[in-house]
Amino acid sequence: MTRFAQGVVIGKFYPPHAGHRHLISTAAEHSDELAVVVLGNRFENIELADRVKWLAAEFEETNVTVLGMPNDCPEDYQSPAIWKAHDEALRIALRMRGVTSIDAVFSSEEYGQQLAEHFGAAHVLVDAARTAYPVSGTLCRDDLTAAWRTILKPARQDMAVRIILVGAESTGTSTLTRALTAHYRKRYPELVDVPEFGRHYTYDKFAAAQAENPDAVLADLVWTAEDFAVIGERQNELENEAAARCPLVIADTDSLATTLWERYYLGEGSHGSYRAMTQLPRRDLYLITDHEGVAFEDDGWREGEHRRAEMTEWFKEELTREGHSWILVSGDHDRRRATATEVVDLIIAQRNRFTSPPWATRTVLAGQP
Repeated sequence: MTRFAQGVVIGKFYPPHAGHRHLISTAAEHSDELAVVVLGNRFENIELADRVKWLAAEFEETNVTVLGMPNDCPEDYQSPAIWKAHDEALRIALRMRGVTSIDAVFSSEEYGQQLAEHFGAAHVLVDAARTAYPVSGTLCRDDLTAAWRTILKPARQDMAVRIILVGAESTGTSTLTRALTAHYRKRYPELVDVPEFGRHYTYDKFAAAQAENPDAVLADLVWTAEDFAVIGERQNELENEAAARCPLVIADTDSLATTLWERYYLGEGSHGSYRAMTQLPRRDLYLITDHEGVAFEDDGWREGEHRRAEMTEWFKEELTREGHSWILVSGDHDRRRATATEVVDLIIAQRNRFTSPPWATRTVLAGQP
């Protein structure tokens, strides 16, 4: 294939998927510089800025420049006037980023030929039959769960619905997490457990202490800011690994909760876990398990019955301070689960609903109805 000085790829990338990556990678391989123009309109409910961010992250430190162009113009491939409106908006968007001439337009659609002719450029058709990657934006929007692994990882991280459960010791947080995970796994087979890493870290830390002193007890453990830094960062990693696999994440605690446990053990002046907070993934909802009406069960690893009310208050205050949506789940187990599923179902329905303008076309792959 010929190499070009300046290549261009345009598309909605709604959402960006493996087929888009193949198209852009192919174009980048055969261009000295490649401009990827993301077209977004007000009738679509994934923000243009997000699509630009995701593609920029996917092609970071390459010869690819990603730019966004708001474009509310209708589509009509038979209308010269509409073609002119699109082409002029694209020309200005490129010129404002220093691209004044185009040598090649890379696309997987026949319309790329007409676009290339407008700019006096070559048209390079890439995998028009979608045989290399049998996926389309239409397919992703129709069945997000089935297409999840084909969506670019940066997009999956932001698009996943994230439900985070937090609470003081022995308030039923883990019990409710397991119940919700079991409930939603029927719909999402790829839904994975996101456990409380701090508990497992405590097990390992105590085992190390006993290896040095067989008489050591839990109260002998000496906690440091670095301990909480490790816990917070690993908690983020576990959550993000789950989001990469499934469009729903249900997590038993998070790195924000880690900052409160650090305060609990080391006081207000310790901030080891706060570096994990700077990378806190986006989330949809926190569920705080109420301490009231739940008997304290000492499993040998707990020590805070007398501070449960205080910890519950800390969660309410910190989540409010950080501007997060949270619900205090109270009552017996069935009531708590019902409260949670009622709102989570609505969040899933809202986040999985993709809107498009009436002129939007659907891409149908070979073998699809």
